[in-house]
Formats: sequence, structure tokens, C-alpha cells
Amino acid sequence: MLFINRVCQSLEQHRVRYAIVGGYAVALHGAVRGTMDVDIVINWELPSLLKTEKALQKIQLVSRLPVSAEDVFRFRDEYVRNRNLIAWNFYHPADVSQQVDIIITYDLKGISRIRRHSEEGIIQVLGLEELIAMKKESGRPQDLEDIKALEKLR
Repeated sequence: MLFINRVCQSLEQHRVRYAIVGGYAVALHGAVRGTMDVDIVINWELPSLLKTEKALQKIQLVSRLPVSAEDVFRFRDEYVRNRNLIAWNFYHPADVSQQVDIIITYDLKGISRIRRHSEEGIIQVLGLEELIAMKKESGRPQDLEDIKALEKLR
């Protein structure tokens, strides 16, 4: 099973409302883009973050930082403002190419998602317009390139 499918399956099993963003989302919308890690957004509330942490631990991923879901939730503003942290990273100790970033600066609540079906299960992806808006807000060079590719899909 592909890593992204393992991640999504575990999130679904733990009843996490999530959406794939980043490079995988760009590719799932139909633009060519290589990426290593899986970027996700969730409803920004403590129960959702706790379930996400458990879902990732279930597939043997560990936090890169010595923090818990409660810490990230409680100190998010400080982490973003003072430590420039935009994502909470999880990785597999035996295979560091297996990484998930939970984007902590984005709240999925009220945002549309698209369900993509693969041979190995369902993948929830941020909607095209929302993904473009998210990437515009980031403004990183790779995101600006992604925007160009995504706008061609409209």
C-alpha cells in the first residue's frame, strides 16, 4: 500500500476530518508535481488534533519535536509567532522518507474537500479554489509555481 493511502486510511479509521494539501494535492488535482511528504490540514480543535496524533502513531510515525497534541494546540500561536513553526512533522524512524506535516496555521473547518478514489481507498483533498488560495497566502516560490499549474486546470 502506498504511504499516502496508509496515512489516509488511518485518518479515516480515527474519524479525522482532514484534507491533503501541498504537493500531493497538486498532483491529485491533475498537475504534475513531485513531493516526498504528505501535508494535511484538519479542523483546528483539540479533539481533532488528538485523533490525528493517534492515527499517525498507529502507523508507527513519531513526532519530530518533543511535544504532544495538547502542547501544539495550547501553544500554537507562540510556536508560529516565535519559532516560525507552520507544520508539526511526523516521520517513520525506519524510513525517514515517510513523513507527514500537519499544517498548524490552517483550519479546515467550513472548507470544502474533494473525495478522490484510488484502488487502495479514499483520499480527501482540499478543493481546487481553496488550495490555490492557501498557496497564494503562503507565497513561497514552489507555491507560486503550483498556482500557475493549478490555474491551468480551471
